[in-house]
Amino acid sequence: MALEIIILAAGQGKRMRSSRAKVLHPLAHTPLIGHVLNASAKLQPERIHIVIGHAGEQIQAYVEQTYPQLPIHWAQQTQQLGTGHAVTQVLAHLPADAQVLVLYADVPLVNPQTLKALLAETARASLAVLTLELDNPQGYGRILRNTQGQVCAIVEEKDASATQKAIQEINTGIMATDSQTLKTWLPKISNQNAQQEYYLTDLIALVAQAGMDVASYCAQDALEVTGVNTKAQLAQLERAYQRCQAHALLEQGVTLYDPERLDIRGHLECGQDVTLDVNCIFEGRVRLGNRVTIEAHCILKDVTLGDDVHIRAYSHLEGVDLQGHNQVGPYARLRPGTQLATGAKVGNFVETKKAYLGPNTKANHLSYLGDAHIEAEVNIGAGTITCNYDGVNKSQTYIHQGAFIGSNTALVAPVTIGAQAVVGAGSTVSKNVSAGALAVSRARQSEYQHWPRPQKKQQQES
Repeated sequence: MALEIIILAAGQGKRMRSSRAKVLHPLAHTPLIGHVLNASAKLQPERIHIVIGHAGEQIQAYVEQTYPQLPIHWAQQTQQLGTGHAVTQVLAHLPADAQVLVLYADVPLVNPQTLKALLAETARASLAVLTLELDNPQGYGRILRNTQGQVCAIVEEKDASATQKAIQEINTGIMATDSQTLKTWLPKISNQNAQQEYYLTDLIALVAQAGMDVASYCAQDALEVTGVNTKAQLAQLERAYQRCQAHALLEQGVTLYDPERLDIRGHLECGQDVTLDVNCIFEGRVRLGNRVTIEAHCILKDVTLGDDVHIRAYSHLEGVDLQGHNQVGPYARLRPGTQLATGAKVGNFVETKKAYLGPNTKANHLSYLGDAHIEAEVNIGAGTITCNYDGVNKSQTYIHQGAFIGSNTALVAPVTIGAQAVVGAGSTVSKNVSAGALAVSRARQSEYQHWPRPQKKQQQES
């Protein structure tokens, strides 16, 4: 039986106090709905129906740009009359014979394995609900069971009696059923409740009263069914998520100086004996080899680091590949397209972009290397700049093996420095330099004896 997933994303999210759609607020650098779509994709559904309303154009633009490969169908809920009303907008687009899974775009960390277990329950029941046991269930709808222990209804807290409020098993809102059950019973729910809304949860009572089985599956972790309605809840969920990420790294043998001060905003893969200092941020896909050390306050995005790499404090790396035994920083910025061969070093306040530094090449301080191919054993002096942009085009600088570039040098691309050549400090080089040659380009120094220094004018006393 094919799987159809419905994601509810029409809520206004007033308590977020933002012009941005609630489900587009980021958790670990991915919008809430992005997490739900990632989990949904792992279930390989036939279609994903997203119900939008408030700020729907924002949501649609993000999803279509980020997930062009997913089979998305859009449904509009022009009036927010409850979750039951939202699902009703999709009924006409469901095939006659399909499994249906209802998810929420503001419940971002649901585990695909949990969803598979919930879907499996529909093999023996017409409908299955995902539940959770909480010590403090305040604010959640409660699961009601009959004397045989079977789920018979869900009561929202606003409508619950004192006895019902004492129940600790809560409704997560996530449910699985089949399209026929949904089409038969969903139109029969009413809005006779405190909120005057059509609750999707009322479907459970209708199905149970008709003598049909309602199954349940209890989630093992509250984190995966926690929803977001306020910025405070979003911050709490972010930190809880990061704690889980940190704990997983510790279990793998990674050394974290402070697990509370780590942010993983993508996928981080670590080899053995990796050490991460405080306040490091990892975005996109980051792979760290063995014995890598990242000092404090570094940002790494879409980076691959080989073995024995040392990134010193306050460095920012994006879209780079370091082959191993490299040292970077402190305060270095390596931009997309940078490659460091084994043993190459980039020091403090050095910026690179689309630059290749060969084995054991060093740029130790205060330089900009852009659109440059630098071979092995080259020394880049402090203050060196590759002048790669003429206002219209980018051009390449080539520096061959063993060259020495003196401090405060400007290399005006396109230009080639030959092997073992030396460029004198303070030079502006706009022509190719031959292998083994010394190139010096400076204005003659002049000196004037007894030159009178300028003096400040004396103010007349009034």
